Amino acid sequence: MAIIGIVAIAKNYAIGKDGKLPWHYSADLRFFKQTTTGNAIVMGASTWKSLGRPLPSRLNVVLSRISDIEPQLGVLLIRSRDEVLELSRYLKGDVFIIGGARTFETFADVIEKWIVTEIPETVEDADVFMPEDFLEAFETVRSDDLGDGLMAKTFHRKAVLM
Repeated sequence: MAIIGIVAIAKNYAIGKDGKLPWHYSADLRFFKQTTTGNAIVMGASTWKSLGRPLPSRLNVVLSRISDIEPQLGVLLIRSRDEVLELSRYLKGDVFIIGGARTFETFADVIEKWIVTEIPETVEDADVFMPEDFLEAFETVRSDDLGDGLMAKTFHRKAVLM
């Protein structure tokens, strides 16, 4: 079981605009589905609202201290980071942190691996961004060409030398 951040990111580190992804690439959506199916996905309330429904074949975990969501099959509302980490100990698969920016920030110190799809455009009017240094403690271990000019790169946390 690993805690993995997964994000699609524009050249200017944009990840969202008006509560949605600011692009549509079928290859990216297919890759996301293939990568996360059979695992848990953790998201904030805004990301949950943007999806509008639970993603099938995954445990959908919504992390929110204030929002309430309609109870439904395959969806858990969890109130704290510690509760998510405790839950992860009992899951068979991986835990994918899927956004948004605050949720990525909440789990930044425990994410062991990042899967980053590089979107070949700059989104001038985006309103949500990843910090430019979010991969500072990580090294590239793999690159996959998804087609449509998209590259999916996998990063593992660098070993800390004592």
